[in-house]
Amino acid sequence: MTPHQMTRRSCGDDRSAMLGFLALSMQELADAARDGRAARAIRTRNRVVDALLDLIADGDLRPPAAQVAQRAGVSLRSVYQHFDDLETLFDVAGERHRQRFADLEPLPELPAALGPRVAAYVAHRTRWMEAISPMARAAALQAPFSRTIAARQAASRQRHREALAVAFAPELARAGRGSVEGARLLHALEATSSWSTWEGLRTASGLPPDEAAGVLEVLLLSLLR
Repeated sequence: MTPHQMTRRSCGDDRSAMLGFLALSMQELADAARDGRAARAIRTRNRVVDALLDLIADGDLRPPAAQVAQRAGVSLRSVYQHFDDLETLFDVAGERHRQRFADLEPLPELPAALGPRVAAYVAHRTRWMEAISPMARAAALQAPFSRTIAARQAASRQRHREALAVAFAPELARAGRGSVEGARLLHALEATSSWSTWEGLRTASGLPPDEAAGVLEVLLLSLLR
């Protein structure tokens, strides 16, 4: 190979290496741009969801998309870019809301004696119902028009029944597991300590939380004794 050919080959190798480096750099920039767009999209999506939850917490149970966009500080178009419709937005917000209060839902360790056990259960249940009440009101309005929200409500009721079955297992066992009496007792306990009953005590009857909790204790004790 002549010196001239060697020089041409060397230049060609250098050019190929440089083009390869530039191509790699361009790919890295493209990846970074995509990552940046994805991060911005996530931030926008979260702002929209948080805006909806904040409006609901403020008492606006069915805020229109324009109001959600204004509260989030984004365009109305951005809301519909990230959510196909308001039902999808409510569904995502429902999951975010559950995550916010997930630590309040699991049943704590309860005393063995019935009276203290009922009091501890009601205290636990009261904290959770007070926390989720704004979203529960909004969900109650949306559920007749949304299978997704209705399914979330059904799942919540199922978790409630399971917690009651654990909390009052001795009394349910005495009533007869699998029997008509046992099933009726569990349904009665569920209805008594449901969010709907709590909402009636707090809103329709106008009772403060401690008084409403006292009523729940009386009702539960009357069923379990």
